[in-house]
Amino acid sequence: MELDIPVSADGEAKTDRKRGGWITFPFLMVTSACLTLGNTGWVNNLIVYLISDFNVKSIEATQIYNIVNGFINLSPILGAIVADSYLGCFSVIWISSFVCLLGTILLTLSAAIDSLRPQPCETGSSSCPTPSKIQFGVLYVGLALASLGLGSTRYTMATMGANQLPSSKDKGVFFNWYFFGFFTAGIVGNTAVVYVEDNVSWGWGFGLCSAASALGLAVFLLGSRFYLQVQAEGSPFTALARVVVASIRKRKVPLSVRSEDYYCGRDGNTKMATATPTNSFRFLNRAALRTEGDIRPDGSISKPWKLCTLQQVEDLKTLIRIFPLWSTGIFLGIPIGIQLSLAVLQALTMDRHLGPHFQIPAGSILVFEPIFVCIGLFLFDRLIRPFWRKLRRRSPTPLQLIGVGHVLNVAGMAVSAIVETKRRNVARTAAAHHQLLQGGGVAPISAFWLVPQLAFMGVAASFHFPGQVALYYQEFPSSLKSMSTAVIGLIAGISFYLSTAVIGCVRRVTGWLPDNINDGKVDYVFWMLVAVGVANFGYYLVCAILYKYRNLETEDGGST
Repeated sequence: MELDIPVSADGEAKTDRKRGGWITFPFLMVTSACLTLGNTGWVNNLIVYLISDFNVKSIEATQIYNIVNGFINLSPILGAIVADSYLGCFSVIWISSFVCLLGTILLTLSAAIDSLRPQPCETGSSSCPTPSKIQFGVLYVGLALASLGLGSTRYTMATMGANQLPSSKDKGVFFNWYFFGFFTAGIVGNTAVVYVEDNVSWGWGFGLCSAASALGLAVFLLGSRFYLQVQAEGSPFTALARVVVASIRKRKVPLSVRSEDYYCGRDGNTKMATATPTNSFRFLNRAALRTEGDIRPDGSISKPWKLCTLQQVEDLKTLIRIFPLWSTGIFLGIPIGIQLSLAVLQALTMDRHLGPHFQIPAGSILVFEPIFVCIGLFLFDRLIRPFWRKLRRRSPTPLQLIGVGHVLNVAGMAVSAIVETKRRNVARTAAAHHQLLQGGGVAPISAFWLVPQLAFMGVAASFHFPGQVALYYQEFPSSLKSMSTAVIGLIAGISFYLSTAVIGCVRRVTGWLPDNINDGKVDYVFWMLVAVGVANFGYYLVCAILYKYRNLETEDGGST
């Protein structure tokens, strides 16, 4: 997995090598770690905060949580587009970090100032006061700003870090360390910060999030004189839109079999391996077909919305070919979003004690997922990949990695259903013997029963996440290289929003998800997700079998 330096039309990097290099690594890693640590602290404990301090019903809290996560994961696309087209990575990162800081400050104020929260009430009570419009307004504005700022920096930071390094090997090293630091900071935020929120005060916990965000922004700006800043080159999406428009405008023009009838660029220069268009999606080839009046005497295009280069046509074809595989990632992400939010609700109704005095915060139960992601990444790098190379004389392909992730994710959903059946039976038995308060009591079953399902989810992510990054990075057109990693966030964002819709639909149609999950059938929801996962895996297999790699990388760094 590597990140390329953006190149100009002649293939030369638009960089100044007097700057950049590994000296920028500490600044970028500390910035990323601070932003991740601070924001993980409030994101993963948001459900608990909404229930305990804003009197939000449990399922409604999970819906808000999914919407926030969706926004966080959609924001990288916005950040990447603005960085590539207008401002560059440096400006997007510092502006987004400042926006994120403003959001966390508002969240801190909502937790520290009594007038910005509704009056407290007993958990599960039906007479809890509803937050006012001003209280909800401060909360939602804070969540929106923090989510927008956090999401816009996430993958833009990775792209900027890779741009600092000249060799592909160095880029790969940075990329691996970046995501390792990302998950490690998330683990710390999901334990230490969440513990402060649950056991000291929400004000102090969110205050730590604000302090971490401020420190990250300060460190990033301190390194400004060392950064290599790549010039923004304009939006590549405009060129793709021109291909569609030009194809429609020339829909009645017959296609030609002669390569000289197609426009390859000024003076005939092109980065394409062939001078003729491919036969797939032949309708789009008309966009590069020369007609009278399309080209000026100097060889440049006179009508940009009527003629495009062959490279632009093939770039759009590549995106169309990869779209079915991309869509399988959305259906992979929907069960993950539902499982994460319901796991917090499950933890709230289970015994979370470690010994007689220490109780794990409900939001911290999710920390096992990134822990097992790191374990899975380590085992894959040190054991599975070398064994596979020895067996097959090459590394696993991206599609193979994603397929393994699909299988493990479905297995994790099945484990979730089995564990939930046991948890619900224990809760109902305890309630029958008056050992459980119906309003929101805790069942005599350890919350560590949730660890196996989170372990499956984490190990599955250690396969399908790097697999998707590698696939999109190597297959995306060169003009969209910096967008290739951000589409992972787009998948996650859409998945979280669709998971919200699925939960809402299940609530309306069935009685499986009441506010008190002890009275529901959450295990039925998990079995439904198993069925969705199996169907999606079948869809994925069909897409993977039919897909032909555009640029499959070999062990020596070449391509096929």
